[in-house]
Amino acid sequence: MLPKSRRDSGAPAGAAFPGIAGTSSGVTITPDGVLLTEEPRMERLRTVPLALAGVLFAWGASVGSDWTRWRGPEGTGISAENDWKPLAVASPKVKWKMNVGVGHSSFSVAGKALYTMGNVAEKDIIYCLDAETGKETWRFSYPCASGNYKGTRATPVLDGDSLYTLGRDGDAHCLDAKTGKVKWQTNLMKQHGSAAGTWGMAGSPLILGAMVVYNARAAGLALDKATGKKVWETGGGPCGYASPVAFKLGAKECLAVFGNQEITVTDATNGKRVFSHPWKTQYDVNAADPVFFDNKLFITSGYEHGCALLDVSGKNIKELWTNLNMRGHFASPIYLDGHLYGVDGNTGTGQLKCLDAKTGQVKWSQGGSFENLMMAAGKIIAVDKKGDLVVAEASPAGYKEIARGVVLNGQTTNWTAPVLANGLIYCRNSEGDVVCVDVR
Repeated sequence: MLPKSRRDSGAPAGAAFPGIAGTSSGVTITPDGVLLTEEPRMERLRTVPLALAGVLFAWGASVGSDWTRWRGPEGTGISAENDWKPLAVASPKVKWKMNVGVGHSSFSVAGKALYTMGNVAEKDIIYCLDAETGKETWRFSYPCASGNYKGTRATPVLDGDSLYTLGRDGDAHCLDAKTGKVKWQTNLMKQHGSAAGTWGMAGSPLILGAMVVYNARAAGLALDKATGKKVWETGGGPCGYASPVAFKLGAKECLAVFGNQEITVTDATNGKRVFSHPWKTQYDVNAADPVFFDNKLFITSGYEHGCALLDVSGKNIKELWTNLNMRGHFASPIYLDGHLYGVDGNTGTGQLKCLDAKTGQVKWSQGGSFENLMMAAGKIIAVDKKGDLVVAEASPAGYKEIARGVVLNGQTTNWTAPVLANGLIYCRNSEGDVVCVDVR
């Protein structure tokens, strides 16, 4: 345990918890009055009586468009949300602004609760905010040096009534999502022997069944999500900066962990290596998440290293193609309908690109110093170096911009991926300025 950790302030007296944590996306109400909610990882449906669904709505939870983890409910960077107005970005209606401290953490949203992190006065602060107003519900802080390229990296991850976070120096917390009280805490470096890269630990936690998995140790570290006790680890060595990615090969649950010099596929149940593929880049920066589709993994890195498509369906990894058409520095690419969309080039100089996933050939490229992106309703939602929020068609036919509006300060860095949840887009820069834009 880390005795120096403390909860700075609790929820205001009489404050109600804003929304229900952990509601899932992909919801359908059948004609006979049953609410079907999709469980993405296990790819199955569970049913909830419509009476309970009414309770969920009454409590203010959104069941269709929450974003409770890094890269969204499916881990793909794509939101299921359709009921939003892309053209509203052209004249952005800012609902609220606030500063959460330096860093690059993105957002998790459930109903009216928003979670993020920042560093203020050499302390990491985990926030629960009202997603509609920005009003603080609670905060929790612990000592942490802001370091080089200052501040937090990982994004808080919500699972039921628990919130999981990771700091750049290895501080892992599980907090009560309603109150911010500590359920357990540990340090992945001091207590589990993980070695961070030059710029600290950056991968967001991944909930996988009863485990929480981190890009730590050589190729992953799994803890019991209820207790924080170690389940498995993958041996020594410095970790990478990307987040673990879960996928299935047949019936086997696997993890892709982008280390500092290789991509490793492990058995998710025990951490045993299935296979690995070397991928050494300048400064050992592998920061963009691997993308899994059709029994293949797409990987990309900056510093002129490029990208590759790997077939992981056999006994060994097979490299199908590799080129320099997407040199992803920080932004994790997105796969949609046979194509890969992402930012090509180091931060501040990135082009938005679309590649044919089968061949790796460029379908189109758009300059403009893009930094990061997500998708919803067949639209790319991106931020650029100037602080513009940009909406464009996600189509291989060509770059077609729909709307753009200034939302962030272009004098700082805008590396953080934007998040659309419940008709609101959240953006953030490295100085910790958070902007909520209404696109309903």
